[in-house]
Amino acid sequence: MKKMNHIVLISAAGVLGFSACNGPAQKGAPVMPPTPVNITEASVAPAVYYDRYPATVVALNHVELRSQVSGFITGIFFKEGEVVQKGKPLYEIDRRKYEAAFHQAEANIASARANYNKAKKDDERYKRLAEQDAIARQILDNAEAALETNRSQLAAAEANLAAVRTDLDYSLIKAPFTGRIGISQVRLGSQVTPGTTLLNTISSENPIAVDFVINESDISRFADIQSKGGAVNDTTFRLQTSDGSEYVHAGKILAIDRGVDNQTGTIRVRIEFNNPDDKLKDGMSCVLNVLNSQSGDRLIIPYKAITEQMGEYFVFVAKDSIAAQQKVHLGPKLRDRVVIMDGIQAGDKIITEGFQRLRDGGRIQIGIPAAQQGEPVKK
Repeated sequence: MKKMNHIVLISAAGVLGFSACNGPAQKGAPVMPPTPVNITEASVAPAVYYDRYPATVVALNHVELRSQVSGFITGIFFKEGEVVQKGKPLYEIDRRKYEAAFHQAEANIASARANYNKAKKDDERYKRLAEQDAIARQILDNAEAALETNRSQLAAAEANLAAVRTDLDYSLIKAPFTGRIGISQVRLGSQVTPGTTLLNTISSENPIAVDFVINESDISRFADIQSKGGAVNDTTFRLQTSDGSEYVHAGKILAIDRGVDNQTGTIRVRIEFNNPDDKLKDGMSCVLNVLNSQSGDRLIIPYKAITEQMGEYFVFVAKDSIAAQQKVHLGPKLRDRVVIMDGIQAGDKIITEGFQRLRDGGRIQIGIPAAQQGEPVKK
């Protein structure tokens, strides 16, 4: 009996000893120091930003010159690449047979008109005699028939003259409008076939247009701009050329296409630009910047304050000595800053440096604002 009591006492003493060893260690656990951070204040400022669209420069007038009569090229009356005025002769196709056909048609008309005049006088004479019963009725009928035949022959001769005059006119190809002509596809002596042989291409230059496509959901936006005269202001449409330079002239909506492409769900929009210096060329690739309708005074913070988690965006807001993580919705990025659509308010102190080591509710120690660290004084 005494032996058993001794064992129990030893066990109790062991438990007390173990507790005594662990107690002081828990009481002395180290406390993490606050994380040093830099902050900046969220502020409202003017934000002007653009939506970018791939675009193509197109001439408002563009024509492929093709012959409408056959023959050999006997004259070229322009310098390749120059601006030609409307009505200027460009090509001549051998005109000799067309001139001969024209003169023959004129002679045929003269003959037909003479026959018609004779038949008309005979008809009038026989009518007077018939009124006096001086001739047989058959003679009058023959005279009237001869008059109608000659009238038809005169009409046919006049129609033939119009046709050969058209062919003669087509043998001299003229500029249909004022524009820049390209490199000739034929040379002197080349044989051309009506409607088949491409002679050259001519296109207008000033004004010129830019075509791009938008989603059908944006139609109302551009239709509203068009109803206001084609542009809200001179900055509504800004063009960036393929070499990265900004085009100096402003644009305006010229047309919105008649329907939506049911395969892509897009519709074409055409913007007109003045092109006095001939900087824009038909077929060029460019980028059209369209002023976003949400441009204006917006809440802006440095982009480096943003963290991304699973496709969502967050910032840390300094609240006294605590960092609170806030979910935000981003607007457009403006170089090193970004527009915040919602999630924080103007005046909130946003942590811009040191938040990589923070968790929501973590303790912080605010240092010198990032906007003042190492920035040169601007004069």
